[in-house]
Amino acid sequence: MLFRWDERAEQPSVAQVTDHVGVAHLVVTAPKLIRQVLADPDTFGPGNALDAISPMPVSALRVLAGHRFRLPATLANNGSLSHPRIRAITAAALSLDRVNALRPWLSDLVQERVRALTKRLDAGEAVDLYAELAADLPLLVLARLVELPEVPAAMVKEFSRAALELFWAPVQEARQVELAGIVGRFHLVLRDFAATAGGMVGELREHAKLAGLHPDTPIGALFFLLVAGQETTSQFLTLLMHRLTGEPAVLDGLAGNVIRVEDVVEEGLRLVPPIPTWRRTATRDVTFEGVRVPQGRSIVLWLSHAGHSVAGPELVPGQPGSRKHLAFGAGAHRCVGAQLARMEAGVVVAQTASLLRRVRVVREPWCPQNLSFRMPDSFVVTR
Repeated sequence: MLFRWDERAEQPSVAQVTDHVGVAHLVVTAPKLIRQVLADPDTFGPGNALDAISPMPVSALRVLAGHRFRLPATLANNGSLSHPRIRAITAAALSLDRVNALRPWLSDLVQERVRALTKRLDAGEAVDLYAELAADLPLLVLARLVELPEVPAAMVKEFSRAALELFWAPVQEARQVELAGIVGRFHLVLRDFAATAGGMVGELREHAKLAGLHPDTPIGALFFLLVAGQETTSQFLTLLMHRLTGEPAVLDGLAGNVIRVEDVVEEGLRLVPPIPTWRRTATRDVTFEGVRVPQGRSIVLWLSHAGHSVAGPELVPGQPGSRKHLAFGAGAHRCVGAQLARMEAGVVVAQTASLLRRVRVVREPWCPQNLSFRMPDSFVVTR
């Protein structure tokens, strides 16, 4: 059950589940209870958020160690007193003013891509809206907000998808070793870059020195931004476009300006969030909703199921409860890039609505097994 999620099926609010390696988890599905867990970091800590769901064998650990791979707690998995300041520095780089300033540039870029794809569709070609529109778009946006290593986008995408698989997927040893090599090599790139980079990374580097934090703190923050900060958004854009191809009334409403783009984005976040689950760990023995939870027990928060339960499985922009989803989590660790993701999705929905009205899906996005991320491989359409 832990890797094949059916958001529409009836589920208990709290249930004990055993994963593919025999580890027990407490799965929480009710929105109110999820918010309760996220609001109580003293009882339900974030320390396991980046733990590998498939235990790392010595062979993979050696590969990572050979690349000096270290991930000090910085953002998602940081339950210490250092978290607020690290988060504040990161949030400043992704501030709403800076995000909104990029909207015209991004609109022009997406419009240019849509125009080129439309010509190809009109010529009878099939196009991959993931690979040719959504895959690198959030990375290009992030690079305008945060100083990043000057490496090909394909290299970053290979690394980020490898990291999502290595830490959050059920994988065998041979594949773990392969993924560890990809992640470790790029980690060296980040290490060299973080030593002299300016902007957000430079500020984190100086803060780590002054506060006596681990010297790899800026690397850890940058690692998570590149993995979760851009990869999740490209996944969401792909899944939302796919969902909209099956919603002709919504596309017509967008074309006629009777449905707001913002409302479509919120329904997309509610129904097809790229992060279906997130984790916490019990910091002490506790009884939760009548269930005994021992210290150290993994708590899996089923965010996507909660989204379906607040307003139903149908995509109805603007309906009551639409914005009560948990796609960005809640509490002190709520996604720091929420407004950035919303802006990017709004631009893509607005610019692709007319294209999506006149396509036929040739190949739906396929997402491999993964605890916390959807990783669509392609989304092919034709006229």
